[in-house]
Amino acid sequence: MNKVQNIVNLLNNNLNYMKFIFSLVLLFFTVFSIQAQVLLKPDRVFDGTKVHDNWVVLVDNNTIIALGKEPDIKLPPKTKIIALEGLTLMPGLIEGHSHLLLHPYNETNWNDQVLKESPVERSIRGAIHAKNSLWAGVTTMRDLGSEGAGYSDVYLKKTIDEAIIPGPRLLVAGPAIVATGAYGPKGFHDGVQVPLGAEETSGIEGSMSTVRRQLGKGADFIKIYADYRWHAGEASQPTFTLAEIKAMVDAATSAGRYVVAHASTPEGMRRAIMGGVETIEHGDGATAEIFELMKVKGVALCPTLAAGDAISQYIGWKKGVDPEPDRIKRKKQSFKKALASGVTIVFGGDVGVFTHGENYRELELMVNYGMSPLAALQSATSINAKVFHLNNLGEIKKGFLADLIAVEGDPSIDITKMRAVKWVMKDGVIVRNSVP
Repeated sequence: MNKVQNIVNLLNNNLNYMKFIFSLVLLFFTVFSIQAQVLLKPDRVFDGTKVHDNWVVLVDNNTIIALGKEPDIKLPPKTKIIALEGLTLMPGLIEGHSHLLLHPYNETNWNDQVLKESPVERSIRGAIHAKNSLWAGVTTMRDLGSEGAGYSDVYLKKTIDEAIIPGPRLLVAGPAIVATGAYGPKGFHDGVQVPLGAEETSGIEGSMSTVRRQLGKGADFIKIYADYRWHAGEASQPTFTLAEIKAMVDAATSAGRYVVAHASTPEGMRRAIMGGVETIEHGDGATAEIFELMKVKGVALCPTLAAGDAISQYIGWKKGVDPEPDRIKRKKQSFKKALASGVTIVFGGDVGVFTHGENYRELELMVNYGMSPLAALQSATSINAKVFHLNNLGEIKKGFLADLIAVEGDPSIDITKMRAVKWVMKDGVIVRNSVP
């Protein structure tokens, strides 16, 4: 009987102890929730659409709960105030076209990255690339293909989501989808099996099966190559038929996903647009008629200006010294046509071709090629959020997630200020603070 009573007493003591611990935990979270309310005081706020001088932003945990002039906002008790003097507060950048598993081609060419760097090595690099991107103010990133590294991008996303490594919110495509025979690396005799930079498929049934398999393995959306070079040195030609593209789009949309297309030829773009893709990546050879078709169908353009600029320099162009190569001239002309057409333009530089963390290069080229600084900032925030179906990101707005960055000066006037990101908050957590 004494043993039974001892056990009862022990249980009662443990129960009281657990109640005490629970009370402490509850008290901690109550205090934390009060102290988690932060008032951000920059010189100005770019809200994703417009610039507002002398606005403040109130954040509670990971959510924006108020913004405007400070006297108009009732502050909760014990609100922490963070002064961001001389800075513009704005939504975190949403990078529209990246490859976390690639690094600049002047370091290692694309073929050697695919053939000689293992997915493990490339994933380690990718983790560093993700951190560098976040520190550069990119809080959300669309990764458009693992380029021969399988589903490593899916696992990068998983480790970021689980707070194992720092990085932006990721939307990943897994391996891109290419028409059988249309992608590389190439140049080997028919007895040599080499890993490809994307997954091959053909036919309506095969194409739908490939889409479903990729979605099942973790792809958030599907990237296809609507045209490509069949042999090295040749001009790009259309790859998939319109029926194949429609089949892939049907398979993706029935699963609540979408399809984007690498395309640079008028016919490749036309098939992709008519097939139902949501964005055209690159679009170098688009005509006025193609841009008009994109407008009618609600398809956005991601021009990837910085990739072409970087590659031209890798092959010998001394920018600012030598005359512009034809590739740059054509890109400028294409971008001006896109601006004139009124097609929606997505910010995305194909970063990975150039250094991760230098995403500002795309913004600067967008402005240099004819876009206003304010429009470029809108493209990188609120417009990309809408195009990518991110309903609570891309704007500083009540109820939206607190993905926020602060940069020196006013980038809506001088886009080069985007090089000077000083402060980064992702999901309500300050992940970079270089403010004195």
